[in-house]
Amino acid sequence: MRVDVFDFDLPEDRIALHPAAPRDSARLLHLCGEAFDDRVVRDLPLLLRPGDLLVLNDTLVIPAQLYGVRAARDDGAAVAVDVTLLRRLPDTGGARWRAFARPAKRLKAGDIVTFAEEFAAEVEARNEAEATLRFNASGADFDRLLAAYGAPPLPPYIARKRALTSGDATAYQTVYAREAGSVAAPTAGLHFTPELFTRLREAGARTETITLHVGAGTFLPVTAEEVRGHKMHAEWGEITEDQAACINAARASGGRIVAVGTTSLRLLESAADEAGFIRPFTAETDIFITPGYRFRSVDALMTNFHLPRSTLFMLVCAFAGTETMKRAYAHAIDAGYRFYSYGDASLLERAVR
Repeated sequence: MRVDVFDFDLPEDRIALHPAAPRDSARLLHLCGEAFDDRVVRDLPLLLRPGDLLVLNDTLVIPAQLYGVRAARDDGAAVAVDVTLLRRLPDTGGARWRAFARPAKRLKAGDIVTFAEEFAAEVEARNEAEATLRFNASGADFDRLLAAYGAPPLPPYIARKRALTSGDATAYQTVYAREAGSVAAPTAGLHFTPELFTRLREAGARTETITLHVGAGTFLPVTAEEVRGHKMHAEWGEITEDQAACINAARASGGRIVAVGTTSLRLLESAADEAGFIRPFTAETDIFITPGYRFRSVDALMTNFHLPRSTLFMLVCAFAGTETMKRAYAHAIDAGYRFYSYGDASLLERAVR
C-alpha cells in the first residue's frame, strides 16, 4: 500500500499553535458510520452509554527540552545546542540518554554540552540527528536538575513558530498525568477537565488509566513510499493486572471500550489476545496499525486530528475506514476544525466489517 493514499491538503492555518481554553471547549467531531456530527468535547457524556469505559494514558511529560552550549574548540567558537531527550538508556540510573541534538553535526564524541553551572553532559556518540549523552548526574539528582533546567518539549512545528510560554508547562500535560516518562503529550487527553470527569461519572461512564510513554518518534515523518517500508518507533507501556481486570470486566458486562488517544489504543491492542481479552503487559511496543488490521479490544476512539501521510492518520483510517476518514477530514478542514497536538478532537466509532 502506497503512503500517498493517506495524503490530503491541510492548510497551514488549520494547525493549532495554542490550546483551547477551557480545555473541554475544544470542538469534537462525532463519527458514527457515515454520519458526521459537530459537537464540543464537553458533550462527550451525551455520546457515551452507561457502562462504557474510557481508557486513558496517564503518562506524564518530562521537561525534556534542554538548551546548552558546546564549549569552544581550538578551531572555532562555542556553539549553542538544543537537546530533546528521547529515551533513557537502561541500567544507568538515568545518566545516559538518546537525544535529538541541533546542530548534531557540530558535535563529536568527547564534547561537553553545558546546560547550567551544575548540569552538563558528555557526547558519547552521535549520528545525523541524534546523540548519546552521559549526564553528570543520575537518579534523583538528575530528575531534580532536569526539573530545574528543562522545558516542555513542544512539538517541533509549534516551537518553530512561537516561543514557549509559562502556560505551556500546564497546557501540554493532562490533568490526570501521573507516571513520568513521555517526551510528547498524549494529546487527546488534554481536553479533559475535573468537571468533565464528574459529568462522565454521572452519565454512567467509567474510566481506567494505563501507561504508554510517548516518544519523540511520534513527530517523525513517514519518508518511505510504501507503508511496509516505514519502521515504527518503539514505546514502553504498562497495563497492570488490576487495570486489565477492570477493562475485561467492563467488556464482559456489555460496556464499550473507548480508547482516549492513539497511545491508549496501541497499548490495548498490544496487550489483547485474539478474543480481545486484555493481558497484563509490561514491555515496549512498536505496533503499526494500518488498514486491514483487525481490532480486538477497542470499540471507539477519541483522538485529535492528525497530519497527512502520518502513521496516526493511517491508524484512524484502519479504525473507521479510509474513504470515510478522508471525507471526515475534508469536512473538518472546511468547518474550521483545528489540527494536531493543541487542536480539536474526534470521537470515532469503529467500522463494522
